[in-house]
Amino acid sequence: MSTLRTLLGLVRLTAGRVVAALRPVLGIVTPLGWIVAGLALATGLAGGILGWPEFTYLGLTLAGGLVVAFAFLVGRARFRVEVELRPRRVVAGERAFGRLLVTSTGSRRSSPSRLELPVGRGVAEFAIPALAPGAEHEELFAVPTQKRAVIVAGPASSVRGDALGLVRRSVRWSEPVELFVHPPTVRLRPSAAGLVRDLEGEVTKAITDNDLAFHALRPYEPGDDRRYVHWRTTARTGRLMVRQFTETRRSQLVLLHYAEQRGYASEAEFELGVSVLASIAQQVLRDGTKVRIASGAGELRTATPVTMLDDSSRIEQRSTSATLRDFARDATKRMPPPSVLLVVVGSATAVGDLRAASTLFGQDTRTVGLRMEAGSDARLGLVGGVTVATIGALPDLPKLIGKLS
Repeated sequence: MSTLRTLLGLVRLTAGRVVAALRPVLGIVTPLGWIVAGLALATGLAGGILGWPEFTYLGLTLAGGLVVAFAFLVGRARFRVEVELRPRRVVAGERAFGRLLVTSTGSRRSSPSRLELPVGRGVAEFAIPALAPGAEHEELFAVPTQKRAVIVAGPASSVRGDALGLVRRSVRWSEPVELFVHPPTVRLRPSAAGLVRDLEGEVTKAITDNDLAFHALRPYEPGDDRRYVHWRTTARTGRLMVRQFTETRRSQLVLLHYAEQRGYASEAEFELGVSVLASIAQQVLRDGTKVRIASGAGELRTATPVTMLDDSSRIEQRSTSATLRDFARDATKRMPPPSVLLVVVGSATAVGDLRAASTLFGQDTRTVGLRMEAGSDARLGLVGGVTVATIGALPDLPKLIGKLS
């Protein structure tokens, strides 16, 4: 029994190695090619078994077609391919162009070939003429940038094969290049976007023994930090006196973007929400206010406005069972308590969901719901302690933010 198992293991190992060795060769045949090969085998066998010469001739014809198709794979070009996108970052609707530069690096003249370059969801095809050693061929192409996205161009691959598509061999010559199509944004008034004016810290009514804003003196108690003893008053009164402070808190803005598809009435409304999020975040970062931003796929980078806009280009709609409250809880569990919480939602999101999300935070957090409703009039409202700003178009945002701050 053990010998049989050992034999089966050796057979499987050998078969695996044979398949791995043949995979590059077998991968050259397209699905249509395998169908033709199967038909050639079936008709050839049928002709031999049944004695029908018509089937035999058909099988030989199909097999001959495969042999001729393999002849188109003979030869190998040597290229250096460069793919450039200019500019690398654009706003949706702006023009962007690509450049494909092919240089022959072989020692002999190359044969004409075909290059395929995936651009976004499409594939561009370029006919490359025969090139002498060291010769170059340039192709220019336009990149569609009507929608916010991250468009990947590449990798560029040379393709050889027959006209019927029975066999195909491709060789990769370049790495993918990314083009960031940023969402449209509007410029906001400085310091308005953060809705918090206390960039150096807001003084509260809470009394603490360790802070910056001096409040008063009190008698020393066991356990007090002696660094805060006021020695001049102590010398004058004969009793140890220590300083008290009023607590200060640095501004902490959190922007949440609810990306669930069911929360928006249309794709245009979702895109409006991304533009509102990016506009506010961009101004906040310019003002130097601390901000954390989260969307459906995770937290966005906020090192610079450019990195934030790059990440906003990647935001996509989601279809999960997470409610707004679930999303807000999961997105902020590793964040410090916010001073101001801005939540971007669509018109299909109930106002009650905004109230439910606001209950996750304390009374010191100001919650503002930014509700996208494409085509409606801009307006402000207060529902259950949550300020709700309805935005019908991107140009409405500066006016509404001015009223909120």
